[in-house]
Amino acid sequence: MGTPSYAEEILKKMMKDKEIEIVAVFTQPDKPVGRKKILTPPPVKVLAEENGIAVYQPKRLRDEESIKDILAIECDFIVVAAYGQILPKEILEHAPCINLHASILPKYRGASPIQQALLNGDTKTGVTAMLMDEGLDTGDIIKISTCKIDPDETAPELFDKLTHIAADLTVDVLKNFKSYTPVPQDESQATHCKKITKEDGMVSFDDAQTLYNKYRAFTPWPGVYLESGLKLKKMKLCEKDSHNNEGTILSLENGICVGCKKGSVAVFTLQPPSKKEMDALAYINGKRLKVADTLS
Repeated sequence: MGTPSYAEEILKKMMKDKEIEIVAVFTQPDKPVGRKKILTPPPVKVLAEENGIAVYQPKRLRDEESIKDILAIECDFIVVAAYGQILPKEILEHAPCINLHASILPKYRGASPIQQALLNGDTKTGVTAMLMDEGLDTGDIIKISTCKIDPDETAPELFDKLTHIAADLTVDVLKNFKSYTPVPQDESQATHCKKITKEDGMVSFDDAQTLYNKYRAFTPWPGVYLESGLKLKKMKLCEKDSHNNEGTILSLENGICVGCKKGSVAVFTLQPPSKKEMDALAYINGKRLKVADTLS
């Protein structure tokens, strides 16, 4: 059970192992994509159909017909990775349901664990394989695989790294399931993260480290933008200790260095509202801004 590219890579890895047989795939219904609203199948569906695997796309997994379909399928395990629907009790009891969650549980339960790790400036994260229960990411932990987060790593880069870790972990857990003893999560350590919205991308030149972490977490969507609507498309942390007037242009070397109340950032490309992305120096030249002026 899965829908996006994260789940597709896990399915791909499972299919390559001769000891694992995929008997069915459940994924979300096809959705309209782009300006022309072209009906597009999920990546998992495309991969499954290319390999002759039965595909189910129920709108609601809790419907009687959907539950009946699943209970009719004999299986040893149900692997769940970014499926997008809650599993009802009948399915959880049909076979061990193994979920691959992109955090070190019980930290960052919920919808945006990768972004949350970056927002908090974490230096380490991982993927947790857990036995699902009726709660949200609350099941017993089977195994955790961890990895380092690089200081300049963005969400797509970390997503890619964790996807490959999840794929390897899935195969390991399926093949060695009996040798692992699931351990209950420590509820006192649990944290939650919400679904990201477009509004989360609004930033200010307050704290350079916080701003840079938002840039890393919200690339490519929703991106980071000022109250004026000016998008900061490519940037880097310069330093995090100086004290400046908020948004002041400090220098024009190697992009434009912009001061924050604490620290400073280098901005290389910008996108004004309703215009194309452009070089930051070209933008400030067009606006006739100079050192000591405020970027807005």
